[in-house]
Amino acid sequence: MSTSVKIFDTTLRDGTQGEGISLSVEDKIKIARKLDELGVHYIEGGWPGSNSKDIEFFERVRDMKFNNAKITAFGSTRRKDSVASEDINLNRLVESGVQVATIFGKSWDFHVHTAIQTTLEENLAMIYDSVHYLKSCGLEVIYDAEHFFDGYKNNPDYALQTITKAQDAGADWIVLCDTNGGSLPGEVTAIVTAVKQHVKTPVGIHAHNDCELGVANSLAAVQAGAGQVQGTINGYGERCGNANLSSIIPNLQLKLGYHVITEEQLATLTPVSRYISEIANMHMPNNQPYVGNAAFAHKGGIHVSAILKDASTYEHTKPELVGNKQRVLVSELAGQSNVLVKAQELNLDFNKEHQKTKEVIEKIKDLEHQGYQFEGADATLELLLREAIEGLEEIFTLESFKMLVEKSANQSVVSEAIVKVKVHGETIYTAAEGNGPVNALDNALRKALIQYYPDIKNIHLSDYKVRVLDEKDATAGKVRVLMETTDFNSTWNTLGVSSNIIEASWYALVDSLRYALIGRQRVEPANKDQNERLGLVNH
Repeated sequence: MSTSVKIFDTTLRDGTQGEGISLSVEDKIKIARKLDELGVHYIEGGWPGSNSKDIEFFERVRDMKFNNAKITAFGSTRRKDSVASEDINLNRLVESGVQVATIFGKSWDFHVHTAIQTTLEENLAMIYDSVHYLKSCGLEVIYDAEHFFDGYKNNPDYALQTITKAQDAGADWIVLCDTNGGSLPGEVTAIVTAVKQHVKTPVGIHAHNDCELGVANSLAAVQAGAGQVQGTINGYGERCGNANLSSIIPNLQLKLGYHVITEEQLATLTPVSRYISEIANMHMPNNQPYVGNAAFAHKGGIHVSAILKDASTYEHTKPELVGNKQRVLVSELAGQSNVLVKAQELNLDFNKEHQKTKEVIEKIKDLEHQGYQFEGADATLELLLREAIEGLEEIFTLESFKMLVEKSANQSVVSEAIVKVKVHGETIYTAAEGNGPVNALDNALRKALIQYYPDIKNIHLSDYKVRVLDEKDATAGKVRVLMETTDFNSTWNTLGVSSNIIEASWYALVDSLRYALIGRQRVEPANKDQNERLGLVNH
């Protein structure tokens, strides 16, 4: 069994076929750099010549230095009844300037007859000619055997003939693709084992996740002898996605003992996965294994009591190994242990026998009865604990706010917020418009605070959710507003509850800014005169 496995990342190509994902050239460059830092061995950049975006990407990366990864261009075998050296797509691979070309060909006789409508013999010639031509041009060639598992199950002799042709032509890798994502781990194990007995060329696996088995099938293939795994960060891809490298990499390295990347690189997996989700503008699943926000989160009081003694009681591995961290959630299911652990995380002197401790626990329970749910709002909880134990400076106090929403027959809705707050003893009166009442309120409050806290301009609302708590009361029911805020280095969640959605939003908004300015002590408060001298106030 090989002790090392090569990682082939296709986030920039196969991943972008996922619904809702569109990457600019600049996005692709940023992601490629992160993948290289993570230590992946191949980065598939796209299909040269298929669109202007991919053409520009390959032009730009041609002169870039990558420390760990080889940039790969993707294409297909030559067209039927043609000559490989004259095939436009193959020549674009050569002209792209990459060292590695990945091409796919048909393994399933059904596809040969139905999709490309040619003979089985011509398909074999297409595979051989294409691989041979690219090798003659000095490229490393990875041959992706499309629909291999379906083809093998339908006609094993012909499926094996297709990859034998690729081997005979000099392919450096033969990658078996479960293109429809319908195979089971047992089938993958048996088929990869059979292939390894038939060909000497190193074998890889390219799995899709249509049966929720992309990761399992990839691991099964490696255990059967595959030396390369293709997939995408966070499992992005067409339909149900590709095999998720954010799970495959740590499973291979931490569970199966393969060498994939260095320990230092593995410790960056969580921030890299989250960075790519931000660039792709895709919400990161909270419960995603290894890298999700809840991957090492504990809610039940019994669980928390146990992890205080030994984290391995309820954690399968150390979160720090993949760059994540343990989290303790405070909720109606949690006991006193959860609150104590949360206080310890914040370095608060939180004696469970102290009267303040008892009071804040009772306050948390009362707020949860009103509809607060702190396991999704760590920042609001932290402010609550700090305020109870240490006391917090009031960065501002609200005197009043007004909302104006106007809709005329021929115009879109216009929202305006008027805010009156007191900051360091000075009353500030501001007004601002926005794309909706909450955005207008956010803009008006920032306008009031920015002259005292100029770095507030780097803080942005990244997500906003509203949940109706009393459905039976319809529009008169209570709502819970959850806000996610970011400064692009980290994110935090705050919440507010009220029977009025604007008031609930205000509570969540205030906490998001208080947490940035006080709770995490991001920004040192400055007075207005100092900011003016430093040129930080726009007149």
